Amino acid sequence: MGHDIARLHHVGHVVGNMGEALTLYRRLGFAVPPPSYPTMARAEGAEPEPFGAANTHADFRRSFIELATCVRDGDATRIPEDAHLVPLQAPASQLPLLLERIGETSAELAVMLSRFEGLHILMFSSPDIDATATRLASAGVGHGGVNAVRRPVETSSGIRTELVRYLEIDSDGPGTGNGSTTEGRVGAVADLDADIQGSRLLDHPNGAVDLTEVVLCVAEAELALVQARYENYLGRPARTDGPVRAFDLDGAALTLVPDTHLTALLPDERPAALPAFVAYAVAVRDLAVVRDLLKEEGIPLRESPSGDVFVPAAAALGTAIVFRQAPVPA
Repeated sequence: MGHDIARLHHVGHVVGNMGEALTLYRRLGFAVPPPSYPTMARAEGAEPEPFGAANTHADFRRSFIELATCVRDGDATRIPEDAHLVPLQAPASQLPLLLERIGETSAELAVMLSRFEGLHILMFSSPDIDATATRLASAGVGHGGVNAVRRPVETSSGIRTELVRYLEIDSDGPGTGNGSTTEGRVGAVADLDADIQGSRLLDHPNGAVDLTEVVLCVAEAELALVQARYENYLGRPARTDGPVRAFDLDGAALTLVPDTHLTALLPDERPAALPAFVAYAVAVRDLAVVRDLLKEEGIPLRESPSGDVFVPAAAALGTAIVFRQAPVPA
């Protein structure tokens, strides 16, 4: 039976210092383009200054990893030299709403950072976002409806307009409108445009090809409640694997692990809070290449009982990054 949520769309790693994050991710072997910062003049005749929220992506063909941060007063000296400064342009009638949205995003990121630096955003991919919205509403899952954003994208064939349609889940129930769950920002996005996504920077030195798993750590006493929530979100039952609950997606998974079992899954890892997204995994072409690359960079690497290798959260800005051998094509 088909599902209106098919796979992982992206995760969001919220960081305090974008320059440090870029350095780390590039040392990890990800090809990450310069981040984009919205800019605006604070007074007539003044030079535009970065404000709000900034981000960049490590892209794959079906998914991506987002690096995001909020821009605070005094941050000008911490903005990466290669940052892409984007002057804010909008009709006068739309500018107040645009500023409000950017301000809300920045405030949301600041709240996430105050909780801990690490993974706070999980978005699933939907082949039919309107069907997802209808099903969630029928199941009593609150969300803010389907939003649409159009943005220009530079491709090999010129500038194209990318349409992003998405919804954000509200764990507090219908009508509250806060667009968040206890563990962070969770929602669904319409499937990526294959032509546009394929034109992005996809050749990573570490051989990463896809986002394959997200690990959500919860208090043991809350496991059943969180499982029920995500069964409603995803429209499918979880698979039981000992103390772990797993949601199988197309070539990927969401794994719920009780805090009492996290070290059995990822040795020596401890959650910064509960509940929390504590790790994500990427599939790579050759795990031996990753081992050599990270050894050369002096980045600590550990092995999981499943045979994956991972960079511990303490060395990766608050989230464990797991590298997994991609299946050999038949």
